[in-house]
Amino acid sequence: MKFAVSLSMERFSPETPMKTVTSNMLELAKIADRGGFETLWTSEHHTIECTISPNPFTVLTWLAQHTEQIRLGTATLVAPYWSPIRLAGEAALCDHLTNGRLEFGIARGAYQYEFDRMAGGIAQQEGVAFMKELVPAVQKLWAGDYAHDGHYWTFPLATSVPKPLQKPHPSIWVAARDPGTFDWAVSIGANILSTPLSAPAAEIAVLGEKFRKAVADHPKVRRPRFMMQRRTCVYDKPEDWQLAVRHSMDYGRAFENLFQNVGTVNNGFPEAVPYEAVAGRDNYNPENIRKNLTFGTPDEVIEKLLDYEAAGVDQYCLGLSFNLPFELQRKTLRLFIDEVMPFFAERERDRQRAVAAGR
Repeated sequence: MKFAVSLSMERFSPETPMKTVTSNMLELAKIADRGGFETLWTSEHHTIECTISPNPFTVLTWLAQHTEQIRLGTATLVAPYWSPIRLAGEAALCDHLTNGRLEFGIARGAYQYEFDRMAGGIAQQEGVAFMKELVPAVQKLWAGDYAHDGHYWTFPLATSVPKPLQKPHPSIWVAARDPGTFDWAVSIGANILSTPLSAPAAEIAVLGEKFRKAVADHPKVRRPRFMMQRRTCVYDKPEDWQLAVRHSMDYGRAFENLFQNVGTVNNGFPEAVPYEAVAGRDNYNPENIRKNLTFGTPDEVIEKLLDYEAAGVDQYCLGLSFNLPFELQRKTLRLFIDEVMPFFAERERDRQRAVAAGR
């Protein structure tokens, strides 16, 4: 199992300068790069300060100038906000500017608050249909001249300029939680991005089973990769859990505001909705958060990560951007690099030795 990190520029107060926000993200990216993380993922969002990324390709191009090895991925682009021609060209250019390190991740979108401002107020569930028309069109534009006459977009013969550096194109990743999206993504040869959100550990196995079924239902398709993301915080002492849990709870209430479109956003800053308005009240129980999310000492985190490995996850992604204090984000990365990743690297070496020995 490999490891990735999801980072966003985030502001939760107008008193925080953007210079501090960009500096913090850059420092974390450099630590992840030097520490051997496989991929850095960043998302697309608009009009909200807690996730500042109106164009993730710009962010990744910037980070590419300051990193050397780490792959740079969009997790995720929001399908209804793009046209095929623009998306194909911008992604391909980013692939060149990152020297072929782009990972192309896309989703239907999550925040109804954004859909009301960016996609004409359509229901977020309709984003799936946009994605299913958009991704094949982008693939065909990357390949050469292509004309499109679809439900959402129509254009005459055109092509992507430039073409991607990676051949035939960057790896495609699709965000999925429902079986239908798993099935569609695997059928087109895409990799899977998924998350158990704040659900108990049993949800990890449920998502793993959805992945295995989709793979089994498409035996002629090369097995794709499977990434799973969860909020992560690593600390020295077991009693340090309360700070991580408190920040996760507050961030979750801001997320509910945007996801359900039930709260107030003032000048880009979403207010946390009251606990009475949240969905899934059990997910806001402090003990449940501590247990369900990847919070803990290095040994506790290793134990939790074994569930992801058992579910067939190829890449576990640390969800690090949920308004954790910067020092705790930095400590999480360093403890993960120094004390968690070596455990799994040794397990991989043991497996390779066993295969070499014919066992």
